[in-house]
Amino acid sequence: MADITYSPTSTVELMSRGMECLVKHMGIVEAESFIAAILRERFDYTKWHKEYFTQDESVENFLQKASAYARKKV
Repeated sequence: MADITYSPTSTVELMSRGMECLVKHMGIVEAESFIAAILRERFDYTKWHKEYFTQDESVENFLQKASAYARKKV
């Protein structure tokens, strides 16, 4: 049996890929706004994800839920 080693993704690579994904799907302005909102707010992504996101919902429904959640936190 071959040895399998795990090499964790570097922080720089992870951030680069994440930003690339955000820009591709949201555009540069919304991607920057998203990052600014995350940095500005005390945000528990894990809790939010469990409460507001399911695998089988549409992007539109997900965005509506995310917006509603953000409005509650203001």
